[in-house]
Amino acid sequence: MRRLLSIIIFAVVILTASGQAPFSRGVNLTSWFQVSNPRQIQFTKYTFKDFENIKSLGCDVIRLPVNMHSMTSGEPDYLLDKVYLSFLDSAVTWCEKLELYIMIDNHTFDPDVSTTAEIEEVLTKVWVQTADYFKNRSPFVLYEILNEPHGISTTDWGAIQGRVISAIREKDKKHTIVIGGSGYNSYNELKNLPIYYDQNLLYTFHFYDPFIFTHQGASWSNPSLVPLANVPFPYDAIKMPAFPQSLKGSWLEIRFNNYLNEGNVAAVKQLIDNAISFRSSRKVNIFCGEFGVYIPNSPGADRVYWYDIVRKYFEQNDIPWTIWDYQGGFGLFNKGTYELFEHDLNIPLLQALGLNTPPQTPFEFTPDNQGFMIYSDYPGKGISDASGGAGIIDFYSSDLPNNGIYCISWDSFRQYHALTFDFKPDRDLSLLLSNNYALDFMVRGNHPEISFEVRFVDNVSDSPGDKPWRMSKMIDKKSVPWDRKWHNVHIPLGEMKETGSWFNNTWNNPEGKFDWSAVDRFQISIERTGTFMQNIWFDNITITNLDTAIVREIGALGINDKKLPGSLQIRAWPNPATNEVSVSYALTEECDVYVSILSLAGEKIRVFGSINQLPGDQTLVWDLCDENGNIVSAGLYLFVIKTPWNITTCKILKL
Repeated sequence: MRRLLSIIIFAVVILTASGQAPFSRGVNLTSWFQVSNPRQIQFTKYTFKDFENIKSLGCDVIRLPVNMHSMTSGEPDYLLDKVYLSFLDSAVTWCEKLELYIMIDNHTFDPDVSTTAEIEEVLTKVWVQTADYFKNRSPFVLYEILNEPHGISTTDWGAIQGRVISAIREKDKKHTIVIGGSGYNSYNELKNLPIYYDQNLLYTFHFYDPFIFTHQGASWSNPSLVPLANVPFPYDAIKMPAFPQSLKGSWLEIRFNNYLNEGNVAAVKQLIDNAISFRSSRKVNIFCGEFGVYIPNSPGADRVYWYDIVRKYFEQNDIPWTIWDYQGGFGLFNKGTYELFEHDLNIPLLQALGLNTPPQTPFEFTPDNQGFMIYSDYPGKGISDASGGAGIIDFYSSDLPNNGIYCISWDSFRQYHALTFDFKPDRDLSLLLSNNYALDFMVRGNHPEISFEVRFVDNVSDSPGDKPWRMSKMIDKKSVPWDRKWHNVHIPLGEMKETGSWFNNTWNNPEGKFDWSAVDRFQISIERTGTFMQNIWFDNITITNLDTAIVREIGALGINDKKLPGSLQIRAWPNPATNEVSVSYALTEECDVYVSILSLAGEKIRVFGSINQLPGDQTLVWDLCDENGNIVSAGLYLFVIKTPWNITTCKILKL
């Protein structure tokens, strides 16, 4: 503890005296807190052990990209979600224990949407809350106001940034704030920032030049760079590929034709010199928050060489850095692997980055010899959500879980939507099958016609004609009384049946080819219609050889809990919605219907008032505007229908 305290004091002295960052190198932990809803964070994607691994590489800082504005209740208060804060608090605690710096990076970012002056309101609110929450934590925590502002002048952005700095300092005068210019944190825009008098700032820039080398294969570029591959670094006329016909006439053709001048070591260093010159003129410290080369289409050896050149020039000029990213398309692992720390690290790349090189062993795919948890409060380690647009999924629902603190809540699903748990690596369940293991889970539902299929899907092998075969079991009212109470479902793996394969937009009938030794994912799939806007809850999804599950007698979750729809059956479409949403329901008798729209915090967004309606089907249309005619911000809203005998709600997701 004495050593930790001395480091903290030393860090504060350095930052306040000279502006020099107290760290040197690290990684971005991407695709973890970068989700559209805090309830979608796959918290077990990384653990304390992963943080230990990162430190063992020689890293002393982690930049954590967070879709921070999506971690809130939305307008008008933008209250930070408690589940999100608890997860973030854990990551911060891990870093403090390991003496790793952690940069909370507000990565609320869309490359196609310009930053506007209106962002100041939400920036102020989220950062004031964040600063208040972490103000008493160690200096290992840093705040980065906004990743890659763009479509706004640095003059205008710099003024906004200055006011946000002041708002943070009203709560927290201790922690370092990371700031940057517009133009996607361009090194060329640093000089256009105003002079800030705060002495505890770190100026960031990003580096991805030459772009046609670092981003070849990138689908998010405009236009897409997917057709471009095998551009070398440095420029070599013999190795240069033909320019894709589909990109002719675009700005990329100009860059391609000028690659002789841009694609060399001297040009790369000259661009970095812009940031170095800014540091010298302002006498502040700079930091490269992102740099990297996209893996899929770039030559591997040239990619490594680029990192070697850039990293060495950074360090020669005392520029700390965090690579984009740790795992993923720009990451530290070999292409096409499971990205396992003990087996798949790209050793030449680590050497180019001056990092330590842990021993690597070949990955051996062996059968599971004991059961494992797919979900219990969190998805299991090595199990990730791959559900995509499958309705509204809350992995951390507090709706009276059967045990623990959370359960899964699922609604707004439609036919063929599926909860998908992806196994990485794949699982060999053949031994568990032979030893009479079973799929076991708790489930609760609110409508008698709920039905879904639970299934395992195998991997597609290299064998000609192989497909992702399914091994399934249907669950409906014959299996579970949908009475809003928890029930245990126990399905021996040997009792599941092969049901076919959906592959390349074609249905294939079963052929007895399901491979228990190569299971790619577990799914819960809606296979029938008639389940619009119904709720299903799951807890303790496990593979086990025991049938000893205990159902907690916690009663039925019902109207009094204000967590379930009433007896009206509602369908909302499209949901998620972008322009308007239609809500349909049926009345059994004439009555007055009171309709309103609330935020999840209970604030009234729009009131349609009382409407007298006749029996039969009814449809209301919401134009996604509030009482003042303003389009509501992205987020979840409650569509509330009150009749003389019940209150019915459904969730609307506004994109």
